[in-house]
Amino acid sequence: MSLRAIPLTFLAFVLYNVIVLFSGSSGAEADGAAAARALLATEIFSVPMISGARWAFTWGDLILIVVLLVLFIEILKATYTSTSSLVDHGLSMLVFIAALVEFIVVPQAATSVFFLLLVALLIDVIAGFTIGIRVAKRDIGFGSGDQ
Repeated sequence: MSLRAIPLTFLAFVLYNVIVLFSGSSGAEADGAAAARALLATEIFSVPMISGARWAFTWGDLILIVVLLVLFIEILKATYTSTSSLVDHGLSMLVFIAALVEFIVVPQAATSVFFLLLVALLIDVIAGFTIGIRVAKRDIGFGSGDQ
């Protein structure tokens, strides 16, 4: 099995969990989702703009940028037809299922950032299978009359 078979969206899923679940929050709050939202809204840095406003970059923004980057790479990986791409699609489905279960069960996952991560994982699964089928169809030559 090659490294290309490992879905990179797993890294974004792990990043969220590392930042939110293992952030060292005291757990004194009864609502884990509120603690997660507060942590995700924590500013990493800010940049003064010409308009006079300050652009704040938060932990949630960092996670979403990573999600978008790995989603782009995963869509590019879906254009290759090989055995490792089939394994990648299957593992992407497992990552999506794990994230869905975490979203439903874990209070710290009940945030908008995690929901957008979940949507990106779903897009990865659907796009991976759709693009993979389309590329395989073209490689084999089925349906050449509709091109």
